[in-house]
Amino acid sequence: MNEISTQPEPARQTGADEALTRVVLVTGPSGAGRSTAINVLEDMGYEAIDNLPLSLVPRLLDGPARLAPLALGLDVRNRDFSATAVIELIDRLTRNPGYEAEVLYLDCDSTTLVRRFNETRRRHPMADAGAPLDGIQAEKDLLRPIRARADVLVNTSDMSPHDLKAELARFFETDADRRLTVSVQSFSYKRGVPRGIDMMFDCRFLDNPHWQAELRAKDGRDAAVQRFVQSDARFAEFFDRVRDLILFVLPAHLAEGKTHLAIGFGCTGGQHRSVTLTETMSQALAQQGWQVSIRHRELERRDADAASHTISASTPQGTQN
Repeated sequence: MNEISTQPEPARQTGADEALTRVVLVTGPSGAGRSTAINVLEDMGYEAIDNLPLSLVPRLLDGPARLAPLALGLDVRNRDFSATAVIELIDRLTRNPGYEAEVLYLDCDSTTLVRRFNETRRRHPMADAGAPLDGIQAEKDLLRPIRARADVLVNTSDMSPHDLKAELARFFETDADRRLTVSVQSFSYKRGVPRGIDMMFDCRFLDNPHWQAELRAKDGRDAAVQRFVQSDARFAEFFDRVRDLILFVLPAHLAEGKTHLAIGFGCTGGQHRSVTLTETMSQALAQQGWQVSIRHRELERRDADAASHTISASTPQGTQN
């Protein structure tokens, strides 16, 4: 298996007035829309390259500087694909001062992926002959470390190609007026801090709805949970101070040429307090004109596990003789 070299590479020299080369790594489970996304980015002015062997990517990146941004499609059908090699590629790009790298992860629930494969009658690349479900789950497990590194996560389960095009335009437009995208996400400290967070805030000092029987099964997107969290006497001042800090630094990051800023709110379980802060802060930033995306890491994991169990329960089992 060929993997990306971890030897130090010569840093591309960039002058103060030289724009960084934007590189978008596009990946996700088969059937989630990766090929469509690559075509959309190409139509938006990106130099799009799909299924390039990972061992050749360093040679491509170390070549002459590009005028156009670059979109690289990566999936399990790449000849030397591995999650480790992709993570090493992400780290390599992050270290290189000449590039501004982002990971676009196209996701989709397993039920929809099964339907898409059945409709197209195509075989899943990781499935044995027959039902694609086992291959879908195996591929999602393989991609899990890469998904955790995603800068932009787009769930295409309910999207048409037109919807996907509009969503990608929000994050990856290439005209001179494109703006800084703010990604706000919630997480559980018990499951570790997400990679790539620029600003992180701990919400564990706030009153915990988990200890309220009527709120325990709900999450921070629920109005009752939000009212409970916001009723903590410390909430208003905490929220105002954090909001003002973020609004203070955003123009500075934009002036530095950044196109993405990741903000994280953490609590114990990633279900209530951090979700409430993520929802309310995202709304406050959007009201000030900033382009905001929301991600709830633990809720996504919970929903994915529930969907997997539902599919497994509905799959006919072989009869015993």
